[in-house]
Amino acid sequence: MAVTISVTVLLAIIAILLIRARRTTLGTAVIVWLSGFTTASTGLADPVNTVLAAVAHLFHH
Repeated sequence: MAVTISVTVLLAIIAILLIRARRTTLGTAVIVWLSGFTTASTGLADPVNTVLAAVAHLFHH
């Protein structure tokens, strides 16, 4: 469990640093952070995957 939490927290920190350095937008940083839940396979992975798939579906049509 410690590994899955650390991956999610690590990606959240990276997202915050990217925003502060003005290297990315808030939307992109949120997607980076949300992908941490998927990568870490936390309990939120399934709902996050569903939301990301719905958003991707909107942009492909």
